Formats: sequence, C-alpha cells, structure tokens
Amino acid sequence: MPLVLKGGRVIDPAHDLDRTTDILIKDGAIAAVEPGATAPGARVIDCAGKIVTPGFVDLHVHLREPGHEYKEDIASGTLAAAAGGFTTICCMPNTNPVNDCRSVTDLIVRRAREVGAVRVHPVGAISKGLKGESLAEVGEMKDAGIVAVSDDGKPVMNADLMRRALEYARTFGLVVVQHAEDLNLAAGGVMNEGVHATRAGLRGQPPAAEAVMVVRDLELVAWTGARYHVAHISTAASVRAVREAKKRGLPVTCEVTPHHFTLTDAACCGYDTSTKCAPPLRTDEDIAALKEGLADGTIDCIATDHAPHAAQEKDVEFDQAAFGMIGLETALGLSLRLVDEKVLTLPELVRKLTSGAARCFDLPVGTLERGRVGDLVIIDVEHRYKVDRALLRSKSRNTPFHGWDLRGRVTHTIVGGKIVLEPGASG
Repeated sequence: MPLVLKGGRVIDPAHDLDRTTDILIKDGAIAAVEPGATAPGARVIDCAGKIVTPGFVDLHVHLREPGHEYKEDIASGTLAAAAGGFTTICCMPNTNPVNDCRSVTDLIVRRAREVGAVRVHPVGAISKGLKGESLAEVGEMKDAGIVAVSDDGKPVMNADLMRRALEYARTFGLVVVQHAEDLNLAAGGVMNEGVHATRAGLRGQPPAAEAVMVVRDLELVAWTGARYHVAHISTAASVRAVREAKKRGLPVTCEVTPHHFTLTDAACCGYDTSTKCAPPLRTDEDIAALKEGLADGTIDCIATDHAPHAAQEKDVEFDQAAFGMIGLETALGLSLRLVDEKVLTLPELVRKLTSGAARCFDLPVGTLERGRVGDLVIIDVEHRYKVDRALLRSKSRNTPFHGWDLRGRVTHTIVGGKIVLEPGASG
C-alpha cells in the first residue's frame, strides 16, 4: 500500500531540504517529496506539527547475537533501534563466535532478514578472534555483507597489524574502525583518571590512552591512504588530532556518543555501574571539545555504542562490572539537548544522525532522494517524557538516564515503506 506523509516539516540535510511538504512512499521507495504528493489507495499519516526526516543511521551497535542472546538479540535490538528512530544499524563483531569469517557474517545477515525490524549491516573483525595477532578473512566477509572492519571492544595494539589491516581494507573498499585505547596506558582503569577517580577510590585511565592511539593510527593512515574511523571519540586531544588530520586531507571520520557529550566522570562517583563505559566518561573540558567538534564538522556523526548487559553483569562492584550502557532509545532525547544549547541547529543535528553517518561507511541511506529506500521517521520534538527503563525494548536495562526528563520522541518509524513502529505499538 502506498504511504503519504502529509504536512510535516521535512528535513533532509543531504539535499538542504527544510520545508513543510508531503512525501509519497510507493513500492518501498521515495516516490515524491512535494506538496500534494499522493497515490490511489494510499494510507495518509497526518504529520502536521511533526518533523519528518530520513531514518537515523547508527554505525555502532552491539546486538550480541550470536552467543550472548541473554543480553540482547537481533529481534530485540532492532525493535529498540526502531523505537529510537534508527532504520539502519551496524553491529559490532564481538559476538560468540566472533564475526571474523563468512559463516558468522552469513548468520547475522540471515537472522536480520528473518527477524530484524530495521536494516542491519554487520561490521567484521579486523583480527581472528579479536586477538590482535593475525588478520581475519576480510575478503570473504565483504562478500557476505560487512560494511567495515573493527576489533571494537579491543584496540589493535600491534602497529604492524594495524598497518596491514588498513592496506587490506583499502583493497576491498572498507573503512577500518578503531576502538582507540592504549592498553598499557589505560592499565586496567575503570573510569577517567582525575580528581573524581581519586575521590571515588577507583582506578583511573588517562585521556592520553585514547589520544596516543589516535595519533599513531593517523600516521598509518597517512602512510597507507586507507580510510579510518575513530569510534566513540571522547577526549579534547583526540578531537584536535582528527581536526588536524582532516586539514591534512587524510580520509578520517569519527563518531561521538550521546553519553560522552552529556555526562562527565563525576557521574561515576555514585558507583552506578551504568556509568561505567569504554572509553570512560571524561571531563567538562572534554565535553566542550566534543561539542565544538560537532559544531565545526570535525565529528561526523552521532552513534550510540548501544552495549546491553544483563543485571548480573552490572549489579556488582564498580571495579567488577562490565563496561557499557544501552543507548538506542535515549539517543534522540539526549541529542536534542544540543539544539537547546545552540550547539547545533535541528537540521545540523539531523545530518549527524542521517547522511553524516551514512557517508562514513558509504551506506545508501540517510536521504529522502527520489528512488531511494523509503526509510523515514516522524518525530514529535515537543513531546516530553521521563525515561523509564522498564518500558525500554532492549532486553537489558543498563542506562544511567533512568528518571531523566527528555523531550522529543519518535512516533513512527518506517523501513522500506513499512511502518515498524507507530502509536499503540510503543511502550
């Protein structure tokens, strides 16, 4: 059935579009974006007073399937994505078994096709078993459907292996995504090194642990000419390094998470293990640098690093708790705070969530161009609500934002012209 979205404020930064108009989706694709767009027998959704944008794109999600389905699986994770407005997500390879070969990639692609509510693109491992010793079967995984390579969760410490990974990925037109952390400098720290770690009596890791790895890798990028993406950038020094690399013309991109531009390391002083993440929450100065990087284009996109964990992995001492927090369903509300703070305009924020992300991995989404897939979201930006972890669609509940008052909620998520979330289906 054709679908008409009528009378919404349509924002498509990929084409500098920001106006009130109508959209026709037919046969799963964008058929028209113009006043009066319609088709016989079409279902009409009144979007007056709402924002209509391309579906959001998240380059950094942990779906946990295969092997850790008790935390999350493709079905639950993609429902959480749909609730957050994400129609395309890229899932990291630290599964069990690791996504380091064609058979695991095939499994993820097949399961996503069978039970996924949104589009799922696997990210393959850089090294076999994420051990950092030898390269994974990148070519076979590319044939099976990966869109990038990463050992996320673990940094590639061996500089020669990283060089080879960059060269090999370039051959296959893939981006290398780095979890930038020098393990020797990090030295088992569980939060950011500084006054708050000292007061909490917790072992800290210095921000240099991230920046040193970023700087090393950027020199390898200059040597190889390969494309490189910094995952969950979190420090002022890393932002400066990426900014300078872009000025040099290096093919580098980066992402930032909502929790890293919202929370500081002071949040860890309450020993809420939901605030324990990798990289750790940083300082006010780092947050200011992240916001500056978003505003000046140094930071290309917002990604969630959605990292679900079961209660038994978080309801323990801070030192012993797993790293990570869920983020798909709170990303929009937290990101809209950037608009309230005048860090970004609303169209600029939409770019960070759509075409800005898609371009990092060359994904053919994030735009309302005629003929492209009909992936869209309808947003009530004035809707105010209190975050309730009990109502989240993720299997896990590890969010530090429980009880926060946020604004902006997705009312409809549309994937390929099919409504996968609408009023009555939400919690």
